[in-house]
Amino acid sequence: MCTQGGGGCFKNNIMSKIVKKEFDDNGNEIYYEYSNGYWYKRDFDSNGNEIYYEDSDGYWYKQEFDSNGNRIYFENSKGYWYKQDFDSNGDRIYYENSYGDQIHYII
Repeated sequence: MCTQGGGGCFKNNIMSKIVKKEFDDNGNEIYYEYSNGYWYKRDFDSNGNEIYYEDSDGYWYKQEFDSNGNRIYFENSKGYWYKQDFDSNGDRIYYENSYGDQIHYII
């Protein structure tokens, strides 16, 4: 059972631990908290793409999307990143990452 109001939701799971959830105006889950202290929060762009994530363990990532919803950049708290480009048909034409990989796609 979930009691929702003011953008939040409190509910018991199978293990009877309380869960707190919060949602933005578009229905995206932006905050989650478990009774053991673990939590995460997320941000979304105007198209509903998740652009930021952070949790209570210190892990985070951020990402960017082009106007077609293709992920063009990703970076996380462990130092890994990648970026990529797409043509007007949505085909990936370029990719590189923090490991030194670099690929030019021929379509």
